[in-house]
Amino acid sequence: MERGGGDRTASALFAGFRALGLFSNDIPHVVRFSALKRRFFVTTCVGKSLHTYDVQKLSLVAVSNSLPQDICCMAADGRLVFAAYGNVFSAFARNKEVVHTFKGHKAEIHLLQPFGDHVISVDTDSVLIIWHIYSEEEYLQLSFDKSVFKISAILHPSTYLNKILLGSEQGSLQLWNVKSNKLLYTFAGWKTGVTALQQAPAVDVVAVGLMSGQVIIHNIKFDETLMKFRQDWGPITSISFRTDGHPVMAAGSPCGHIGLWDLEDKKLINQMRNAHSTAIAGLTFLHREPLLVTNGADNALRIWIFDGPTGEGRLLRFRMGHSAPLTKIRYYGQNGQQILSASQDGTLQSFSTIHEKFNKSLGHGLINKKRVKRKGLQNAMTVRLPPITEFAAEEARESDWDGIIACHQGKLSCSTWNYQRSTIGAYFLKPKELKKDDITATAVDITSCGNFAVIGLSSGTIDVYNMQSGIHRGSFGKDQAHKGSIRGVAVDGLNQLTISAGSEGLLKFWNFKNKILIHSVSLDSSPNMMLLHRDSGILGLALDDFSISVLDIETRKIVREFSGHQGQINDMAFSPDGRWLISASMDCSIRTWDLPSGWSNISLYSVVSLRPLPTDYVPSVVMLPGTCQTQDIELSEETTEPSDEMIAYDSPEQLNEQLVTLSLLPESRWKNLLNLDVIKKKNKPKEPPKVPKSAPFFIPTVPGLVPRYATPEQNNDPQQSKVVNLGILAQKSDFCLKLEEGLVNNKYEAALSLLKELGPSGIETELRSLSPDCGGSIEVMKSFLKMIEMMLDRKRDFELAQAYLALFLKLHLKMLPSEPVLLEEVTKLSSQLEETWIHLQSLFNQSMCVLNYIKSALL
Repeated sequence: MERGGGDRTASALFAGFRALGLFSNDIPHVVRFSALKRRFFVTTCVGKSLHTYDVQKLSLVAVSNSLPQDICCMAADGRLVFAAYGNVFSAFARNKEVVHTFKGHKAEIHLLQPFGDHVISVDTDSVLIIWHIYSEEEYLQLSFDKSVFKISAILHPSTYLNKILLGSEQGSLQLWNVKSNKLLYTFAGWKTGVTALQQAPAVDVVAVGLMSGQVIIHNIKFDETLMKFRQDWGPITSISFRTDGHPVMAAGSPCGHIGLWDLEDKKLINQMRNAHSTAIAGLTFLHREPLLVTNGADNALRIWIFDGPTGEGRLLRFRMGHSAPLTKIRYYGQNGQQILSASQDGTLQSFSTIHEKFNKSLGHGLINKKRVKRKGLQNAMTVRLPPITEFAAEEARESDWDGIIACHQGKLSCSTWNYQRSTIGAYFLKPKELKKDDITATAVDITSCGNFAVIGLSSGTIDVYNMQSGIHRGSFGKDQAHKGSIRGVAVDGLNQLTISAGSEGLLKFWNFKNKILIHSVSLDSSPNMMLLHRDSGILGLALDDFSISVLDIETRKIVREFSGHQGQINDMAFSPDGRWLISASMDCSIRTWDLPSGWSNISLYSVVSLRPLPTDYVPSVVMLPGTCQTQDIELSEETTEPSDEMIAYDSPEQLNEQLVTLSLLPESRWKNLLNLDVIKKKNKPKEPPKVPKSAPFFIPTVPGLVPRYATPEQNNDPQQSKVVNLGILAQKSDFCLKLEEGLVNNKYEAALSLLKELGPSGIETELRSLSPDCGGSIEVMKSFLKMIEMMLDRKRDFELAQAYLALFLKLHLKMLPSEPVLLEEVTKLSSQLEETWIHLQSLFNQSMCVLNYIKSALL
């Protein structure tokens, strides 16, 4: 079972990799210009982290470290990005790590404004604090009465040194000098709340967005209104001005529309309707470029370019995820690099596990494309298909025809989709003759060849369609396949068998070709969903009583039953080898079931043994992975504390006294003890290495009339051996001393431990030194034989006892008959070895007999 312990706990079975499809939320983005790289970067907020994108390609360049809570507002200057969470805010350097943290507010912070070497923060109680960035100290604190002046917007007017402009929910504005802590001027406002403040390209001119949908272009130097604009889409959420030579202002709205206003002609020149499906959180024109960056709570970040003759903006680049909860996800293909996902927002999208540049959206399903083209995009919302509830995909013939079939919420017809073209397909599959209007499609599947789609309906009917032509190819059963609604359909890998599950509690097996019923199985409860692992022929059934049944489609029998979930099972998945079944439930738990053993396991990769969990076990909360692959991998100290389920199983040295137990030593320690002389002979060098003679600095010469070089003197002494035979002076080893102690106390564990630590050469040296000729004695040799006898009695280290005894006999066999004491001990060992081996041989023969029967018998 997937579980954890503590508030921040890693799973014992799974490791968080990364979160896919997160790009933006309702927090306005910030745009920064990097003077070093000479390009713009946009930073968005995703929960507790910040994403930074390169505007040129909209590629993700950085993911910040996570903050303790969700981010509630952002701001940025040329060096740092500021993000507030709760009543605290932090400064990020290099878009990655936190370098400063500012604490002092008592309420949640909702506004941030960089101000040179300072930063201004405002909380929901209208307490304004000015901080020195690098010392993290308060410079000034201002408190406002919320009932009179509740701060809703903040702006540092261009060229206004040490001055800030504050807007309020009551409608008035105030201009403050923060250095002298003086209120310079109060603007009466327009009797409605201020929602946005933006500096215009002209000095002294500010755009004021109001709750009424008005945008006021106001000169704050003379307190004079220059022009007014009004949008009927609700409060103004954000404002931005073009600075590339066109006097255009853009204003965002809560319904996702953007209005474009000409400041010279003082009129609306264009509307960007449905720029986002939710409110426009932020919009920014890039400096001196015809590009507009927008983001919204619909999990989308878009860049628009204004290169048309009428000044309209077209979508240039975007990063988009789902804006509503998901309904189903499945891997597309066998390489695990693409994930198809359907959502309640009505879209079908593909997310890459490799890189975000491979993401693509298959779009919204439309009931009638021609009608949309004829009546325009304004009517597109009325003809969109409902959200996808179930889908099946197969890539076998994706280049030839559609390879995805999907059923929609409350709809009878199922839509086909084409993955390569990233669009809805050519057909809507549904029966031609139906008497009832309330019948809907509830289950779908595609054959492994990609030629046929099987669709189950709420009326109990199951139909087969050709994916290439969309033609109906028959139905299962006479009138209907099931009396209840179809909860699941599946086709095996060879197109021979079709399995269907009905809400009446029956599981039926059909011949795929002639549509004849083969077998029917009655279930204990109504099935909720069904999943088939085609390679192994294992069928998983999630039932309405929160249990899981596993069937073998060959024998058509239930082979496993799992219980433990406390809520409806939403989805299931098999491991590629079919040995594991993973289930997700409404009780917020993910459980992994081991099919061969039938356990609910807590371990897959670690050394923790597989043990079943109690049926009433409640798993702890586990942290979700972040958007960065290397993020959140540091575990707290709590995770290292072993719990009752996480304590590793310590195997005893011997499971039972009657069982023959082998040692844990590698074979290299004992297997070649009898062949050491052969190994040494093979490894012996043919001749010793020769050291080159160094020439003398002055070459010696023989005195005489004719100069002759002196020949080096030859050493005629034969080479003497450097090995010294110590004889009786040889010092006894620790092993011999432990054997002598064993004769007194009859304990040989210490001697055996010393022998286990030695290598093959060391073991041979120790056993050779047991003889009296090498410094040992007859008593020490007797003690060694008693140690072997002790090992055989306890049936432990069985292979070591055999190897040690064989080497001992090889070294000292000639002297054993002449020593009655040793001969008596060897006779005892011989009978003991024979008894042990006869018992083992009988067990081996029984096992071999059973194996041969299983291999040859016709079962």
